[in-house]
Amino acid sequence: MKIIESFGNEELAIVHTGETSKGSWVEFVESLQPPLPRDEKWVLIVSTMDGCPIKCAFCDAGGSYRRNLTCEEIVEQIDYMVRKRYASNVAVKKFKVQFARIGEPSLNPHVLEALEILPQRYVAPGMLPSVSSMAPAGSKGFFDRLYDIKERHYKGRFQLQFSIHSTDKAQRDSLIPVRKWSLEEIAEYGSEFFSEGDRKVTLNFALSTQSIVDQDVISQFFDPGKFLIKITPVNPTYRSLENEMKSAVEDNGTLTVHRTLVEGLHERGYDVIVSVGEPEENKIGSNCGLYVRRHLEVAKRDTEIYSFVKPEGILKGSDEEKKN
Repeated sequence: MKIIESFGNEELAIVHTGETSKGSWVEFVESLQPPLPRDEKWVLIVSTMDGCPIKCAFCDAGGSYRRNLTCEEIVEQIDYMVRKRYASNVAVKKFKVQFARIGEPSLNPHVLEALEILPQRYVAPGMLPSVSSMAPAGSKGFFDRLYDIKERHYKGRFQLQFSIHSTDKAQRDSLIPVRKWSLEEIAEYGSEFFSEGDRKVTLNFALSTQSIVDQDVISQFFDPGKFLIKITPVNPTYRSLENEMKSAVEDNGTLTVHRTLVEGLHERGYDVIVSVGEPEENKIGSNCGLYVRRHLEVAKRDTEIYSFVKPEGILKGSDEEKKN
């Protein structure tokens, strides 16, 4: 892995950009959750593709797909961040590895290879892998194998997340403009994936002020004993701004619309997480949907769509790190 540049805040999040051993541009992130120290919770977010074939309405990575990353290229990202701080013994209570930066993981079978080797690669009792997917059509084989890997290696410590964003089919198709599983199919698979002692399957809704989220539809398909609801903001990406999408979640976690949504879901028995990153993470570029390469390409054209400002104290990889 050749590190091109690393920037951010050591106490919050750092985005690394680099070139893999096979020559692909890649982005990956390490982050903390203040006030928790690193040995309590450390989150690594890695890319699974060079670009992404999905053109989600609020993600800058879509539409620039080049190829799937190999297992080696995926693990290179994790290796770089782990070896920089812990060697092979990751003494972290909650060591979360998310396959969620750039790319749709279920379209890359090499993600499964990476999940197979991680338990042998690191001494990390706190490891918690997480796969986030919009459940594209034709991915059933991937998810069947994922279930088997979870049962063998990560029983009770694996997080599966499906990106839903809207309960209205037409709006969901507009937000995620590819063929994908229906809510019924996601509910059927998630119910089979979950077993006693597992973490609940997460349904993620990145809410804009125009989002349609019907609590009755959610409760019609998804068992609150097996699924939890995660609400996140639509982050200020180039694409979300081009599509005039305004977040329905304020920085303090307050919903500007859908004000009764959380309460209504609680009444139906759901666990609900309102997850809002620090505002500084938007400037760093570590939040979901923010694609550094897109920013650099726009900057070259001298186009200013929104302010993407690196914080002070840019961290650049040392010459020795760039060799590894």
